[in-house]
Amino acid sequence: MKSFKTTLLNASITALLTTLGSSAFASQTIVDTLSQQLKVNYKVVDNHAANHGVDCSNLGGDWGACNKATISLTNKGPAIQDKDWAIYFSSIRMILAVENEQFKITHLTGDLHKIEPTDKFRAFPANGTITIPIIGEYWQLSETDVLPRWYVTSTNAKPKIIKNTDTETLANIVSPIGEQWRRTPDDHNILMTPQSRFERNADVKKLDASALRGQIIPTPTKFTLANANITLDNNGVDLQLNNLNTASQSVLKEQFKKLGIPLTNKGYKIEANINTNKANNTVPGAYQLNITPKKATIIAYDESGIFYGVESVLSLIPAKQKPVIPEVSVEDAPRFQYRGIMLDTGRNFKSKQAVLRLLDQMAAYKLNKFHFHLSDDEGWRIEIPGLPELTEVGSQRCHDLTEQSCLLPQLGSGPNNDNLGSGYFSRDDYIEIVKYAKARFIEVIPEIDMPAHARAAIVAMEARYNRLMAEGKEQQANEFRLVDPTDTSNTTTVQFYDRKSYLNPCLDSSKRFVDKIITEIAQMHQEAGQPISVWHFGGDEAKNIHLGNGYQDINAADKVTWKGTIDQSKEDHPWAKSQACQTLVKQGTVKDIEYLPSYFAIEVSKIIKNHGINHMQAWQDGVKHAENAKSFAVDKVTVNFWDALYWGGYDSASEWTNKGYQMVISNPDYVYFDFPYEVNPKESGYYWGTRFNDERKIFSFAPNNLPQNAETSTDRDGNVFSAKGTMNWSGSYGLSAQLWNEIVRTDNQMEYMMYPRLLAVAERAWHQSEWEIPYVKNREFKQGETHYVDQTKLLSDWTRFANIVGQRELAKLDLAGIDYRLPLPGAKIVAGKLMANIALPGLTIEYSLNNGKTWLTYKEETAITKKQTNILVRSRSLDGKRTSRSEIVQ
Repeated sequence: MKSFKTTLLNASITALLTTLGSSAFASQTIVDTLSQQLKVNYKVVDNHAANHGVDCSNLGGDWGACNKATISLTNKGPAIQDKDWAIYFSSIRMILAVENEQFKITHLTGDLHKIEPTDKFRAFPANGTITIPIIGEYWQLSETDVLPRWYVTSTNAKPKIIKNTDTETLANIVSPIGEQWRRTPDDHNILMTPQSRFERNADVKKLDASALRGQIIPTPTKFTLANANITLDNNGVDLQLNNLNTASQSVLKEQFKKLGIPLTNKGYKIEANINTNKANNTVPGAYQLNITPKKATIIAYDESGIFYGVESVLSLIPAKQKPVIPEVSVEDAPRFQYRGIMLDTGRNFKSKQAVLRLLDQMAAYKLNKFHFHLSDDEGWRIEIPGLPELTEVGSQRCHDLTEQSCLLPQLGSGPNNDNLGSGYFSRDDYIEIVKYAKARFIEVIPEIDMPAHARAAIVAMEARYNRLMAEGKEQQANEFRLVDPTDTSNTTTVQFYDRKSYLNPCLDSSKRFVDKIITEIAQMHQEAGQPISVWHFGGDEAKNIHLGNGYQDINAADKVTWKGTIDQSKEDHPWAKSQACQTLVKQGTVKDIEYLPSYFAIEVSKIIKNHGINHMQAWQDGVKHAENAKSFAVDKVTVNFWDALYWGGYDSASEWTNKGYQMVISNPDYVYFDFPYEVNPKESGYYWGTRFNDERKIFSFAPNNLPQNAETSTDRDGNVFSAKGTMNWSGSYGLSAQLWNEIVRTDNQMEYMMYPRLLAVAERAWHQSEWEIPYVKNREFKQGETHYVDQTKLLSDWTRFANIVGQRELAKLDLAGIDYRLPLPGAKIVAGKLMANIALPGLTIEYSLNNGKTWLTYKEETAITKKQTNILVRSRSLDGKRTSRSEIVQ
């Protein structure tokens, strides 16, 4: 028989569980209700708030800049009075003030913020809207500044995404930017509308097919065109590539098949041999190609030269047309030995299939370096045997405030780990990718970013530490720990993370971690048959942004309104309060705390050297405190140079080459693919370095004479600038484009941002054009004032290239299933006639006279009646399957 106490206890437990269950049910009910009934709208009100009475400086806005916006929450159902809820959302702009007493907004980490009701919260009124005015840092000039997948939580409830925010169509949650597209009142950029686009395209004429005959992309060093044409019949081609490895031969055979060209021993013969004595140039990738009516012959310097020679033949064959190639003689060699693409998979994961498609296109356009950014604050993306937390925790994002099972949501990923921000490459995936690249003569350069941008690794290793400590395994727990528990530094990264974003460079456990990672990834490369020859250290942005030039101390005697005012006495440099790092400074191992990133780069170079890797790469700011390239244990150090030219990069680049570093030009203002194609709020992208990077701007880039670019482009605000190189310049080692993926969440978005800009990068990396002029020390360039660049040759060259891309290459991207960006048409109405053009001639232009109900193909100037208003234009892909967005012609 149960005792009275037992009966009473059981009754109490039952009552408690009933209460908790009832509470959890109520919490889940409010979460479900809010996620279904609320509708979010975000509206940018004023991007020049400092000019209109807002004290952005005293609010702490970097460079004294802030914007006003409103968050509107519309309740589509009955009134909601419950206060047990919170709405989490991503904001790339730090929120400085909230101007509605019913709500408070808290910053958690990175871009993650939380809206909660205050004691003054009354209700979400039935079928009503509550507006929350906010003040945020900087500006918001694009729809993509607002991130999707806002979600609701409550006590003991499963979080749910607010329904209308669960989208990649940001117009569903963002009001039109309208006149707020200017960064400052003095912004001189030109908003791209059909009318302004028409003027920009006006000097690019459509060329006849005969003018494009024999043109190869990227452009060869020399070529001579003859009159004969060779038509490939049903026998196709006979590839005799005995000096080329089997895997690479298979790649080329597959490319012919995709173009519908059979492979038979009766086909048109294409034969190739390696002959270093007869090759036209003694650099890797050099080749000679002679296409005659009898056969095509390739004489190459090496295997890659054979591969590129055949790619040139493939370049001449149109997609889905009669397979005719011209008689031509080519002498060719690459301009740069480093012709690269950097793909960031840390911020948002990208599928293996998307990576393989990218490698296919890199091979087709003779790009040979795949810089694989595999880790960042927001994600760790490669399986490492023995460290399962790196992928179990560090590759996942979900709503776990303890971050013991995943990283907190970032960048619009939502609360569940089946989101777009989660994922990793298994060991087998990575080996497959490296093998795939090797067969295409592409070197995979892995980057594990450190000591900053390391939060995913740090959180994962803290989860490992906690697990092993709970198991009583203290020594193992500390083996790969990346933070010093004594470090209480108050520091903020560029992306608003705290000290857990910085791997501690003063710990032996950090070095053991680096050694472990290099060991495992190097083994994967060995198994793939491409041993690592270059290791990318990362090294960028290891700083506290609040100690940067855009802020001033609250007690400064000479305060100005154009800097953010904060209490800098409470701010620390990274690791400033780490006892381990203070010891290194006291011992004289490092001069100062700020020298630690470069110190760690040198230490990592020793680990790299011990693994038989003799070449290290880094973002240039990661090695800025090293004396020169000889400070490192490895023989070669390459830097990715990413200073904007108009901020002095046209000259500071020389500092690195003069210190013995190899220079890979990676300038944000020309070759960052995460920036918009054009100045238009509908275009996706960040814009801190420039407002646009389109194909024409990239094509016009002079990567080996950086001052020259001041004559052909403008700064971020559309202003001309002068540039003069004051130092000796030994030349670039290479050119690399970058796609950072903070707001590029899907594979389709990745390809939109990559293509067709990738083709312009490939052109500049392979071929130096006549309008590019040699570097001359102390020669000054400025648009409108100097005239060193032959603008006639530049326009002719661009017109040729634009027509090849528009009339031929985009069809090949269609065939490959690439979701490239279709340029929007330019259009205007003059004297009752619609006139239209396009940046890449050859694409179809369409127009609608009835608000998009039906579309007509534009062929020539078209008469428009006065009754026909709201005329829309758009472009269509060559295969007819896709269209650009449409715009109204005013």
